[in-house]
Order: sequence, then C-alpha cells, then structure tokens
Amino acid sequence: MKQGARGSAEAGDRSPVAAVRVPAQPRAVDVDRERGIVSGAVRGEHTHSEQPLPRPRSAVQRSSVRGQILDALRTALVTGELRPGEVYSGPGLGERFGVSATPVREAMQQLALEGAVEVVPNRGFRVVERGTRELAELAEVRALIEVPVMLRLARSVPAERWAELWPLAEATVRAAASGCRATYAESDRAFHRALLALAGNEQLVQIAEDLHRRAQWPLVGRAAGRGRGRGELVADAAEHMALLEALIARDVDVVRVLVGEHFAGAV
Repeated sequence: MKQGARGSAEAGDRSPVAAVRVPAQPRAVDVDRERGIVSGAVRGEHTHSEQPLPRPRSAVQRSSVRGQILDALRTALVTGELRPGEVYSGPGLGERFGVSATPVREAMQQLALEGAVEVVPNRGFRVVERGTRELAELAEVRALIEVPVMLRLARSVPAERWAELWPLAEATVRAAASGCRATYAESDRAFHRALLALAGNEQLVQIAEDLHRRAQWPLVGRAAGRGRGRGELVADAAEHMALLEALIARDVDVVRVLVGEHFAGAV
C-alpha cells in the first residue's frame, strides 16, 4: 500500500476481513524515535509496490501486541493472504494493523527464524516460496519423527488417556467442515501436539510442531493449485478419528497403517 494514499487505504477498508485497530497508538515514527530506532521510512523500506493485505478478522488488543501480530501473520501465511514471493514492509503491515512498525518487525523477525520469510535489506520481508518437493521432504521428516513415537505410545498408553483426546479430534472435524484453512491448521496442530505430548518429551513436541507449522504454509506457482480444499480437510480430520479409535483399541497394526497414510496424504 502506498504510504499516505487515502484512496488505497479506503480500498483496503472494503476488504471482507474486519479492520484491526489498537486504541491511542502513537505513530510508528514517534515510537521508533523514543526507542532510538530508525523508522522504516528512514531506513528505506518501500511500500509503494506492495499488494494490499486484507485486514485480520480479530481485533488486536493493547496487551501483548507483538504476540497477537505474530498470530495474525501466521494465520495470513496459512490462508495465503501473505503471498509467497511478495515483499512486505513493517510500516505497510503496521498501517494495516493500526500499530507501529516496531511490533510488526519483531513478529516478522520471529517468522524469519522459523523460515517463513526472509529479510530483504531496506525493503522489508519476503514470504518464502515453497514447492511440492519441500512439502514432501517435510512430510518425510515428520513421519520419521512421529511414526515410531506413535507406535511406542500405542503399546503403552492406556485407553482412557487416549479417550481424553476425543474433543480435540472432534474439533478438527468441525474445523474441516467449516472449510477455513486457518482454523483447521490450528486444530490439526493441537491434536498432533496432544498425541505426542503423551511421550513426555517437550523437545520432541516443539520440533514436531515447528515442522507441522511449516508444512501448512501455502505452495507457490503451479503447485499452489494443490492447496487443500474442504474435501481434503474433511478426509484428513476423519483420519484423526480413525487413528484415535485404533489407539484406544490398542490395534498397533491399524495404527501403523493409518499414521503412514496420514503423512503420505500430507504431501
């Protein structure tokens, strides 16, 4: 969005995504000067060539602005609102969220550490472009980590512990039926996180979730047409239910087949 172009801003306001504003927020340049940070405009972050980003659906509250911006940006990645290959600046995104550029840059730096974006000097952050090969590699690594753990847990965890996870499995079914990729992505991670948490290895859970989150980012180019539609989400959620039933029954052979198919379908 071109800075100071009212017409462009008004066009963004007509987006189906609700406006996000933090009350009584100072201008980005004021906040940056107070903190001794050179603002985006001075640093040379150009926003004139950016594609407008739809406003996030939920309101950003005063507390934990950076965390809420990070969550909103992660959602925008999953839905494709942050488009692969596009460059976004701190000031440009800050204007969309109604906050200073500083928490946006902080959130983007975290996404850079996660591999979702890369820093473009004097411009901002470019969303990383991914293809089917990377998706297949992520699925392979996830399978190498999660399948052995799931088979071990299938032999040792009592049925009542597995039964406690029914609400999470059912939540994935509801999310899939809604067709909202962001909602499904969150519920999908929550289900897998709860399964692996029964292993009692926090490092395992964190590594697996990082891989899972990266696997949910959109593809680029021709591969982008392979984005998962509602039917695929529903099928994926149904596998969660079937897997949980097999775990409760301690049917290790079925668990092995289901987990293998689940990761194969993620490609």
